Amino acid sequence: MIPKKLHRILQTGTVQEQLNETSRLLLDFFNKTDVKQTLNSNVIFTRKGMKMFNSIPEILKRQIKILTFDQYGTIVDMQTGLTELVTPFLRDKGWTGNPNQFVTWWRRTHFEDSMIDALIDRGHTPYRLIGHRAVSQVLARANISYSQSEVEWLVSGIEKLKPFPDVIKSLNQLHKHYRLSILSNGDRDMLETAKQYIGFKFDLTISVQEAGAFKPDKRTYAKAEEIIANKFGDIERSNILFVANHAFDCIGAKAWGFRTVFIDRRKRPFGESPHQPDLIVKDFTELENMLS
Repeated sequence: MIPKKLHRILQTGTVQEQLNETSRLLLDFFNKTDVKQTLNSNVIFTRKGMKMFNSIPEILKRQIKILTFDQYGTIVDMQTGLTELVTPFLRDKGWTGNPNQFVTWWRRTHFEDSMIDALIDRGHTPYRLIGHRAVSQVLARANISYSQSEVEWLVSGIEKLKPFPDVIKSLNQLHKHYRLSILSNGDRDMLETAKQYIGFKFDLTISVQEAGAFKPDKRTYAKAEEIIANKFGDIERSNILFVANHAFDCIGAKAWGFRTVFIDRRKRPFGESPHQPDLIVKDFTELENMLS
């Protein structure tokens, strides 16, 4: 019988926690027998016996069959792209503030409104419509005159964002070993349009519209798991590695039971959530090097 603590960690713990608890139990076993062997945290059991590994990435490489990426801010550089878009627009409006800060207000308002939409659970509002409302609110707060067509034009820029410089090379390398997919808060048609600007063919692109809620609502990860399993057949929850640049997204995915990687481009602490990522990397190049 599996000890209760180990069972809990196997269900919800990080790879490191699983390794540590398994190693502790092994050491306890060896201490109670005549077997003399030194173990470290890089030990797991397989059906064929005990196996030694060098690192957490080695464990993940054995478990993972598909990498599922957030799109906005993880695959595409949302802050830079939208700042480049709004800078001439705001200049023409005579606004002398910081365009980068304007985009931060825009994104923050959009995020807050999407979370409210999911929490009140009165039907899913399209990402584009929430974007229109967020941009209108920020323009009004900045005392900038605007038309509805201008608002719609600004939000349409999200569909044309380019990937971070390191992304495509790393995706091409990772694709040699894993299936690759997208799980995004964007609308279906927005994600479809974005494909030509990203320049990489994912095996699967999933919009949260399929679940009727925004991430990190658990329905989004549950629906993604269902869609992935239906398409590929041989993939279970433990075979899915979710990758995001946002702590909230990693927390939601990990709470659901996915393995997770936090892309720490902004060099910020992840926080003390009980749902810690299995890996933290600085960029896609490091992710590629660890998992290829």
